[in-house]
Amino acid sequence: MKYRTLGRDLTVSAVSLGCMGMTHAFGAPSDTKEMTRLIHEAVELGYTMFDTAECYTGALPDGSTAYNEELVGAALKPYRDKVVIATKCGVQHAPDGLITDSRPETIRKSVEGSLKRLGTDTIDLYYQHRIDPDVEPETVAETMAELIKEGKIRYWGISEANEEYLRRAHTVCPVTAVQNRYSMMARWHEPLFSTLLELNIGYVAFSPLANGLLSAKYDQNSAFASDDYRSRMPQFSAEGIAQNQILIDLLEKTAEEKKATPAQISLAWMLCKHDNLAAIPGTRKSDRLIENAGAADIELTPEELARIDCALNHMKMSAVFGGAAIVK
Repeated sequence: MKYRTLGRDLTVSAVSLGCMGMTHAFGAPSDTKEMTRLIHEAVELGYTMFDTAECYTGALPDGSTAYNEELVGAALKPYRDKVVIATKCGVQHAPDGLITDSRPETIRKSVEGSLKRLGTDTIDLYYQHRIDPDVEPETVAETMAELIKEGKIRYWGISEANEEYLRRAHTVCPVTAVQNRYSMMARWHEPLFSTLLELNIGYVAFSPLANGLLSAKYDQNSAFASDDYRSRMPQFSAEGIAQNQILIDLLEKTAEEKKATPAQISLAWMLCKHDNLAAIPGTRKSDRLIENAGAADIELTPEELARIDCALNHMKMSAVFGGAAIVK
């Protein structure tokens, strides 16, 4: 595993673990013991940052709620001084999208809840999960600065940040990382990279495999349960699978050249382009965990990266899931 520095001095594994799917969005929550073993295996493989959120929950068969933070916190307790726990506040799920609330009193209530569920005294990296149009960035940054001073969080970040909001927040309290969607199919945040370099802010790429499509493990016969978000994502529709075959062909060809897998090429493509970037692919499977970790050791030359980018720039592909809508 290789490591990256986000912001001034937060060191994390280049490939870290997005834990959302263990309880949320991808069907029924997985068995807690199995996921605990998977998280332990990740630590042994060199993963050091584990990403969760207060809103990553799922319904268990007995009607109770599976809290992702509780799973992650309990699993990492034996390794607490060796890992970075990242969680988020400011979002609630609604039937038709996301409700945002980043008022200072809400953030303070959320951080106390997360600390309790995680079983820790300090959150290493605390994100505003989505921008709240009703709360100024300076107000959010001031609240985060207070939490840092109080020792309840060490660093803070913003998920789905744009440049204007980021600059205004960063002026009040330095931002360590943005966590934005990024993959070969979702490149709309690339103009932000120059600003991040200027301000010395890290980038944490979520959905780096386009929700798994770029692993090249899915085809038109793949089926998903109704409570699995992929059942409604355009890239996994029969039409989307067909439209994206040219992209899969590019990945498979490059993977063969580099003696790697398509998923590893997808991750290496971004890791080799940006020194201040870490990726957080999610998985519930040991073999995927090992495969993703291997991406950190793959080197793509500037010429190879340019060739891939040129192909992507001229490639027709399907729409890709861009996240739930903000309904507030």
